[in-house]
Amino acid sequence: MEGDTTTSIVIGIDIGTSGTKAVAVDTAGKVVGSATVGYQMDVPASGWAEQHPRDWWLATVQAVSTLMTDLAGGDATLKTAAAARGPYRVECIGLSGQMHGLVALDGHGEVIRPAIIWCDLRSTQQAQWIEDTVGRKRVLEWTYNPPLPNFTATKLLWMRNHEPESYHKIAAIIQPKDYVRYRMTGSLAAETTDASGTLLFDVASRKWSEDMCAALAIQRGWLPECYEPTDIVGRVTPEAARALCVPEGTPVVAGAGDQAAGAVGLGAIDSGVTSVVFGTSGVVLVPTAQPIGDALGRVHTFCHVLPDRWFAMGVTQAAGGSLQWYRNQFAQSEKAVAQLAGVDSYDLLMDEAAQVPPGADGLVYLPYILGERTPHLNPNARGSFVGLDWNHGPAHMVRSILEGVSFSLRDAWEVLREMGVPLEETRVSGGGAKSRLWMDVFAAVLNRPVDVVGGQEGPAYGAALLAAHGVGIVDLRNATQRQVYLPETRRVVPQTEWAEHYSGLYDTFREVYTSLTGIFDRLADQRVYSNESNGNGKLRP
Repeated sequence: MEGDTTTSIVIGIDIGTSGTKAVAVDTAGKVVGSATVGYQMDVPASGWAEQHPRDWWLATVQAVSTLMTDLAGGDATLKTAAAARGPYRVECIGLSGQMHGLVALDGHGEVIRPAIIWCDLRSTQQAQWIEDTVGRKRVLEWTYNPPLPNFTATKLLWMRNHEPESYHKIAAIIQPKDYVRYRMTGSLAAETTDASGTLLFDVASRKWSEDMCAALAIQRGWLPECYEPTDIVGRVTPEAARALCVPEGTPVVAGAGDQAAGAVGLGAIDSGVTSVVFGTSGVVLVPTAQPIGDALGRVHTFCHVLPDRWFAMGVTQAAGGSLQWYRNQFAQSEKAVAQLAGVDSYDLLMDEAAQVPPGADGLVYLPYILGERTPHLNPNARGSFVGLDWNHGPAHMVRSILEGVSFSLRDAWEVLREMGVPLEETRVSGGGAKSRLWMDVFAAVLNRPVDVVGGQEGPAYGAALLAAHGVGIVDLRNATQRQVYLPETRRVVPQTEWAEHYSGLYDTFREVYTSLTGIFDRLADQRVYSNESNGNGKLRP
């Protein structure tokens, strides 16, 4: 329109484990604004993890409204969509989010219980029941993935076994980001990437698995219609528009699970480009032109964001989560010093670890504090420091955490290599990728160069690109155009001496896990006892 000075933008929203991030992206792929709002994860018992969907929605409202207010000039009095337009026009909204969650809604669209999220391991027995009753071979044939307690289906069976009254209220099962979209548009919908992580989806055919639903006696009608990630599936309602400070009727695309959306932001859509993410969990993701499964189920095979793309993915449950756990539990002095100095406590930990030689003077860390997926598929696995002696201190422990997480990601890498998946250019992102030391360690553990992507907004940025594709601003199929959106990268070349040292230590790392497997299983019985006790060592009646 002549005289129109507004700039078109798309908004990407990521519903993460620790908070919700919203970014605004213009038609050149530049991030023009962002806002993040945090929340907590509840741990009612060992191995459990829950969040309330209400908190996701409230965080989304706060993040998006703050973003829009900032873009409109920072006037905190801007409360309506009409006032918040300012110099920017929102063309579309895309969403991403943590995968594998169980959000159960009743017939009125109300949340029945707090969501059981991706890292919850309470459904170990249900996963084993599927193995014993349905059989891993058939499950892999139907879904391309093995039964694990991380997936939505096993959580649903746990709910049926332990909370039957709530279970019988279910009318719909959705994922975290899909709940936020539902609150935004009033429309219930699923999409292929997140659906792939439910264990109820036929990944090869990109549709819900009738066979799997029948085998588990799960009502197919509970699963919403499934779309492709760039499909427009709803529009912002008047009520949501007022809360979010965006125009009423703004189209909203289906979006994607966090790993698929993050891969989009890195340009990892076509085969050959490998995405490695150092987030709370660690992920090695490789796009493929057809679904490629692992006969042992050690990695996941999911739908990617385009109808003719899939990806294979190995997962380390606690990557950055391991370092976060250590900082929160044992680094109180570093946190206090960092607060006084106005610096990041993680930077202090890295500075200390940099003084320790490769191998941490004989200390090995297994990063299995949340169990482990690739390659062990073992929810009973637990974190361990092996080789502690009198001379080891906090710096050694941090160094061994960096190395143990890197070894675990190499485990995933090796499985993908065995499968014949093309592992060419490697792009690394996530909070852990900000550490130069950690990236030096990781490159040496892989013994290959890695490109660390800087200035990247993670899955929220990928969600924005999905929205841009949905309204025709961006064509994600255009490989040349995707390079425009790839932020600057820093190539990390492995140090020869470190790589040689880590080559031998990697074998030791794997042997340590094998030696402890039986002990992990025995300790699991003690955790069950602890969860069932009333705090004084006696079992609940």
